[in-house]
Amino acid sequence: MHADRRPFLIGRNAIQAALRGFFAREDFIEVDTAALQVSPGNEAHLHAFATEAVTTDGQNAPFYLHTSPEFACKKLLAAGEERISCFAHVYRNRERGPLHHPEFTMLEWYRVGESYESLMMDCVRILALAAETVKTGKLAYRGGESDPFAGPERISVAEAFERHAGIDLLASVASDGSTDRDHLAAELRRVSMRVADDDGWADLFSRVLVEKIEPHLGFGRITILDEYPVSEAALARPSARDPRVAERFELYACGVELANGFGELTNAAEQRRRFEIEMAEKARIYGETYPIDEDFLAALSLMPEASGIALGFDRLVMLATGASRIDQVLWAPVAEYGR
Repeated sequence: MHADRRPFLIGRNAIQAALRGFFAREDFIEVDTAALQVSPGNEAHLHAFATEAVTTDGQNAPFYLHTSPEFACKKLLAAGEERISCFAHVYRNRERGPLHHPEFTMLEWYRVGESYESLMMDCVRILALAAETVKTGKLAYRGGESDPFAGPERISVAEAFERHAGIDLLASVASDGSTDRDHLAAELRRVSMRVADDDGWADLFSRVLVEKIEPHLGFGRITILDEYPVSEAALARPSARDPRVAERFELYACGVELANGFGELTNAAEQRRRFEIEMAEKARIYGETYPIDEDFLAALSLMPEASGIALGFDRLVMLATGASRIDQVLWAPVAEYGR
């Protein structure tokens, strides 16, 4: 099995070395963040691995393996760093499949004082560099192909909903960012999509995105899916152009989501409000919550204007090398469990 995987793994190492060179040439400092954190993140549908530290006097302290190095990286921006990159092993529970692994590598980078459009250009250059490094002219997955050297398609989420699902998404979003669940539910029923009684607006949004939109993204050339509704902003700031949407984009190739970029929110009170909403939703659906990292919120109030992005490094390697499963591009995958 290792012999079959080894060409993919050699390609992985070459791509990682090339990307480190890219960031060095752009004057980034590579940082290395701790995996143990007091909070693993506060998104409703992200699931963490919990653990426990034992203090020198025998007391137990709860910790989590991080789902992203984002909180730590932003603390470094608040401390004065301006361009940082990070290859981090991150951990997500309840995730395993061809594109998911419980432990994987996240490539994150941040630019202080630069717009999130600069991250889009970084992505274009990085995908082309990955392809050049392994001497391929295409990114490929499950029979689909994308040309990493062609100019990207940039489309807003609202435009994608109209084009691929025939739904006017922003008609269900008010100018203050609040959402109208019943309006969006009626739109889904109109186009013969399933609606459950307990579906919230976010559930309906995700269903359309997964079933109707993502299967069309990133074929022929890469797609930048931009301007998520502000209720789906996560840690991104609202758009100055339209308060109903946020400075958030995702990058797709061959129908596969590769990266998630933000114009970063630096309003600590607004971020706390979003975290509390997400944790209430998590409690409703899964019966659990994660603590809020108070040090992160304190740092956020000091953090300068910045843009940041997380890219699934293993997925990029898969598409550049032609691997069909994420396990093929990991040197030592986590043992199978749950059988």
